[in-house]
Amino acid sequence: MRHGFVRAAAGLAVAAAAGYLFSRLHTPIPWMLGPLTTVAVLRVLGVPIDAPPGARQFGQWVIGTSLGLYFTPQVVRDVAGWWPLLVAGAMFALAGGYGGGLVLARLAGIDRTTAVFASVPGGASEMAVLGERYGARVDQVAAAQSLRIMIVVIVVPFAYALLGAHGDDRYVPGVTSVDGTGLALLLAATFAGGAAAQWLRVPNAFILGALAVAIPLTAADVHLSAVPAALSNVGQCVLGCMLGSRFQPDFVRGAPRFIAAVGATVLAAIGMAGLFGMLLAWVSGASFYTLALGLAPGGIAEMCITAKALQLGVPLVTAFHVTRVVVLLLLTGPLFGWMRGRWRARCEGERR
Repeated sequence: MRHGFVRAAAGLAVAAAAGYLFSRLHTPIPWMLGPLTTVAVLRVLGVPIDAPPGARQFGQWVIGTSLGLYFTPQVVRDVAGWWPLLVAGAMFALAGGYGGGLVLARLAGIDRTTAVFASVPGGASEMAVLGERYGARVDQVAAAQSLRIMIVVIVVPFAYALLGAHGDDRYVPGVTSVDGTGLALLLAATFAGGAAAQWLRVPNAFILGALAVAIPLTAADVHLSAVPAALSNVGQCVLGCMLGSRFQPDFVRGAPRFIAAVGATVLAAIGMAGLFGMLLAWVSGASFYTLALGLAPGGIAEMCITAKALQLGVPLVTAFHVTRVVVLLLLTGPLFGWMRGRWRARCEGERR
């Protein structure tokens, strides 16, 4: 017990120091990127550090609360008008996940079941659990999903920084001032939403649960308080620490071909998201940078924090990623069952 506490305290201290250093270096999303990369590198090198218990839930709760404050009545109407883009984005993610899985199976020399669940851009734990039902290797699915998020969090913000992509977002939170009593009430309400979502076994429970409370409140013009920037930074720091702690000391040495194949397919997925974003921008007239961020194969929290930092359509990016998660979790299993049946039928046909 004491040993675990020391490891968690050390991990949190390292994450905070890394976040501060990256913020001084003016890197994109420093309070998430710094802890994630630093903790991951130290873990791979064998340094005994870990993330504190509940780090994922805490980070998602704070970030979900902060994002929900953008959904004013006008924003809700605007986002609802973009529903064809949201559906297109979800279908693109589903097709890209399965296509990437088939490529990953060939490049890494692993079975297609594991490769598909390792490539579908849902939550790491959710895809691992779902993949296990169909016989996927849980360790490889979890490792690939963690590596996917890390690559996207590093590549996408830096790519946007190099391109000078920084919007002048007309979408701003419904309230910008911090009120102590209002903040306490807001956080209590969104925490209850996250706890209820977790009890119901909703994936990404604390971010979706917090959004499920904060969005209706904001849409109803109930403005309790803004989320202080310092608290948002803490949430990012803790979440980055948790993401980095997923990496094990033997991660790189254990399966270099697998890691290289995952890296190649994730980079290809980012490129395809950019191309599809161009197509949707041409069709709809929406901002390419916002659409590409909404289509990027990262997690909800990470991509939405990037949108917030760059002032690039936070509500629309949030809506893209929430829609994607819901659609992927509903359709990935049934679609995979159908595809596996087709694969087996084809194999039997070839044997005859």
